[in-house]
Amino acid sequence: REVVLTAVEENGLALRYAAPELRSDNEIVLAAVSDNGSALRHAAEGPRADRTVALTAVSQCGTVLPFVSEDLRGDREVVLAAVRESGLALRTASEALRNNRDVVLTAVAQDGLALNFASAELRADRAVVRAAVRETEAALAFAAPAFMDDPEFADAAARLIADSDSQSEGGEAVADSNCSKDDQ
Repeated sequence: REVVLTAVEENGLALRYAAPELRSDNEIVLAAVSDNGSALRHAAEGPRADRTVALTAVSQCGTVLPFVSEDLRGDREVVLAAVRESGLALRTASEALRNNRDVVLTAVAQDGLALNFASAELRADRAVVRAAVRETEAALAFAAPAFMDDPEFADAAARLIADSDSQSEGGEAVADSNCSKDDQ
């Protein structure tokens, strides 16, 4: 146990090589995610449901939100920590939090494309759409359709339409987002 604890304190991703019972140990998992939030991917279910472990992990690597327990994906503080680090973490937040204006505003300020994962009601909220488009004009594609004809967003809509017309039909591959180079 002490050898694994020392190893994960130095490199959290070493958790992947720990015995299953040690990946269930909250102290070991907390040490691992304190070094590298992405280590949560290798934790057993128990630590994934621990609020302190989850907050520590998502604060460093918001993209591990899908690996925390379902209950914690409905915890406002955990989700806010995740979307502050990676707005796209909104994708796996609870439905209630995808409809929470403060959470969604935080997410779209970090990454405007998170608007895609907001509730329909908030995709029609002018302030939310404005914040998302301020971060990236491409977010307008996820706003309620009425915004495409809205004078406030006319320039952004025209550029978005021009960009979509100029792209090939094949599209581009999107890289998987990891929080660590070591997690390969």
